[in-house]
Amino acid sequence: MNKRQLKALKADGWKIGTVQELLDLSDEQMEFIEMKIALAQALKKKREKLRCSQTQLAARMGSSQARVAKIEKGEATLDILVRALLALGASTKDIARNLAPDAKRKAVASRRSA
Repeated sequence: MNKRQLKALKADGWKIGTVQELLDLSDEQMEFIEMKIALAQALKKKREKLRCSQTQLAARMGSSQARVAKIEKGEATLDILVRALLALGASTKDIARNLAPDAKRKAVASRRSA
């Protein structure tokens, strides 16, 4: 959005803010969401790098392809996201690296642009 558009929206009474402000989320709630986004994107990236299909990952996890698709969208608990990464051979160091502040920031930024 350019400055002119932003000014026009504000003049019309619109308020521009963040998701956190819109949903009235605490810093802890935002941190939790960012963790899920980072792990979900790491899972999809690792799966694709290994040339593993969602169906193959589902078989490793004892789950379904549809469930893996939802997991990759972040529609899963943190323990399921971690379990899926471990099923692909990720180490605890790999998982921790994806939870580092820079990794989470990049994941959230790429999610916004998608």
